[in-house]
Amino acid sequence: MSKLKAKDPALTSPGKIKLMVFSKAGIGKTWFSMDFPAPYYIDCEGGARLAHYQDKLKKVHGGYLGVDAGANDFATVIEQIQALATETHLYKTLVIGSITKLYQAAIAHEAERLGDKDAFGASKKPAIHNMRRLINWIQKLDMNVLFEAHESTEWGINPKTGNREEVGNQPDTWDKLIYELDLTLRLEKRGTSRVAVVRKSRLLGFPEGESFPLEYAEFGKRYGKDFIEGAVAQIILAVPAQVAEIKRLLELVKVDEKDVTKVLSKANAEDWNELTIDQANSTITWLKKKVEG
Repeated sequence: MSKLKAKDPALTSPGKIKLMVFSKAGIGKTWFSMDFPAPYYIDCEGGARLAHYQDKLKKVHGGYLGVDAGANDFATVIEQIQALATETHLYKTLVIGSITKLYQAAIAHEAERLGDKDAFGASKKPAIHNMRRLINWIQKLDMNVLFEAHESTEWGINPKTGNREEVGNQPDTWDKLIYELDLTLRLEKRGTSRVAVVRKSRLLGFPEGESFPLEYAEFGKRYGKDFIEGAVAQIILAVPAQVAEIKRLLELVKVDEKDVTKVLSKANAEDWNELTIDQANSTITWLKKKVEG
C-alpha cells in the first residue's frame, strides 16, 4: 500500500484575512484598521485612547484594550486572543497596533533583566518565542487579523561596491512574521492621497507591486467583503479529561520527543491544553494504537 498522503487539490474558501500594514508615522494605519468590521483593538502604544479613535471604535461596535489593561504585555495579548478564539462574541477583526511596540518592549524588558549577560541576541529569545505562540493562535482564530507595524530601513550589500547600504524599507518587527501572513501592505501618502502598496502577497486580488487607494471599500472589493464580514466561529478546546487521558497514555508507551513535537506543531499548539476536542480525540486514538502495539 502506498505511503503517499497528498490529496487531490480542492477549492477552498479564503476565509478571514491575515495581514500586516506598515508605514512611517501619520499615514493612517490606525484609522484604516478601524474601518474593518467590529474591530477588537489592542492598543500597544496608547495612541488610540484619544477621543476621535474612541468615537470611531464605538460607531463600528469595536472593543478597546489599552496599555493599562496589558496591551503591551505578550502574556495578556495571547490570553486575549485565546479568549477571542474560544468565547462567543460579536467581534470580527483583531487589530494589534502596533506589533512593533509589543515585540520591542519584550526585547527591552529581557535586555534589562539580563544586564551584562545580554549577548548573541539573548534578549530576543523570549520575544521570538512569544511571537511564535501568538502566530499559532492567530492561525486558529476565525477572525480577520491586522497587524500594524512601524517602518524601518532595509539594508543590503551593493554587489558592485561590496558596501552595506540602504536598499529600501521593511516592517519593524520579527522578520519571520511577514512569511506567516497572506498579505503585507506598505502605506504611503502621495500628495493629499493615501495608498497601499502590495509588498508581499499570496492573493490574486493583490498582485505584488500594485497600489490602490487606502480605503476599506476598495480592500473589501478585492478580497471579498462576504469573507471579511462573515460570521465568526469559535473553537472548542479539549476538556480536562481528554488532556488527562493523553498524559496517562504517554506514561504507558514510549513516544519519541520528535513525534510529540510534530503532533503539537501540526495542531498549532504549545501543550496538550491547547488542542481542540477533535485534535485531542485524534491524539488519544493514535496513542491507544501505540499502547496496543
